[in-house]
Amino acid sequence: MKPLLEQKLAVLYGGTSAERDVSLNSGIAVAKGLESAGFEVQLIDTKGFCLSELDKLAIDRVFIALHGRGGEDGCVQGALEYMNIPYTGSGVLGSALSMDKIRSKQVFQALNLPTAAFAIVDKAQYQMADAAIILQQLGNAVMVKPAHEGSSIGMSKANNAEELHQALVTAFNYDQQILVEAWVQGPEYTIAILGQTALPVIHMVTPNDFYDYDAKYKANTTQYHCPCSLSEADETELQSIALQAFNATGAKGWGRVDVMRNNQGQWQILEVNTVPGMTETSLVPKAAKVFGLSFSELVTKIVALSAEGSV
Repeated sequence: MKPLLEQKLAVLYGGTSAERDVSLNSGIAVAKGLESAGFEVQLIDTKGFCLSELDKLAIDRVFIALHGRGGEDGCVQGALEYMNIPYTGSGVLGSALSMDKIRSKQVFQALNLPTAAFAIVDKAQYQMADAAIILQQLGNAVMVKPAHEGSSIGMSKANNAEELHQALVTAFNYDQQILVEAWVQGPEYTIAILGQTALPVIHMVTPNDFYDYDAKYKANTTQYHCPCSLSEADETELQSIALQAFNATGAKGWGRVDVMRNNQGQWQILEVNTVPGMTETSLVPKAAKVFGLSFSELVTKIVALSAEGSV
């Protein structure tokens, strides 16, 4: 294998998922960061692109900047492994399991990692009367999440049976299985992971009901605090929990873990993201900057981790 800086990299971005627009921005930023580090980079929108073309382009390694289905769920990872092309981030299992909100919650639960109570709703079996039963089991407020979407797509809060029914109907447009999670009231944090290092914690503050798509990508009212104002002991504990969750799903290389703290002071793991947003203003770059890494150094480190057998 060639020395790392002599390798030709392809940045896969765009794609066809519901997160295409976010991925387009991530891919452009990653490519610029890699080029400034001295890499030869080919930026490839996978929408309408056949991965077999990578051989013809003499690509040595792939940086995956695809978010959501088809790019973050193990599909591209499996294809690249079949083609014997190294790539950044998690492998097939870690990608697929982390992308599946239901299965990853079951893993957290099995390992006694802290996560909110939940119910699983199948589109084929759901009846309107189920909404009231689910609310009775989980409390007066719940969060509804399509099992295989990211960027808060299809998610909504429900405070009564009618709202839950409508939220499920909306979520069924995105997925056949829906995670209904007991509402967690409290602050939300995110922890970027590089290899086996948890970066400084970020505390997100939004006036919205939760950190939704609008708060993430459109609103100018969302605040990001890093340092996060937790005590040193609390931040260390949260970083440890995040790293345990990351490893529990088989995630590798780099990623991000989202966690909330309820009113009783208990941590509640939300999910593991194996290809989080990577514009220069995204959460992972924000944490990396506080850690002491520029954006170019961050993307170079992610590539280096893939060369160290982290995929």
